[in-house]
Amino acid sequence: MALSKLERRNRIKSRIRKIVSGTEAKPRLSVFRSNKEITAQLINDITGTTLVSASSREKGVAKGTKVEVAKAVGKLLAEKAIKAGVETCTFDRNGYLYHGRIKSLAEGAREGGLKF
Repeated sequence: MALSKLERRNRIKSRIRKIVSGTEAKPRLSVFRSNKEITAQLINDITGTTLVSASSREKGVAKGTKVEVAKAVGKLLAEKAIKAGVETCTFDRNGYLYHGRIKSLAEGAREGGLKF
């Protein structure tokens, strides 16, 4: 029997999360993508806290196509992370394919100064 999109994504997500986890020094950059918006946050999995977050709903995020908005969110997250003293992170694509909006968010974060 074929899996639904959500079941398939959750299966991929659990495989990724077995390997990727965040610490205070190297938090996990988790991405959530909905049909309209995109959100990213840096998470310390040891304490279970979010250190920095950025969303396409925030003021100051450039308008444009979804891919352009995702890149702007990545840059905004990187700026906030560097202010908070975080320079490196691990990337958690959250079960999504590394393509399109997820890829452009990652590129934007790299351009902003995050290393992963």
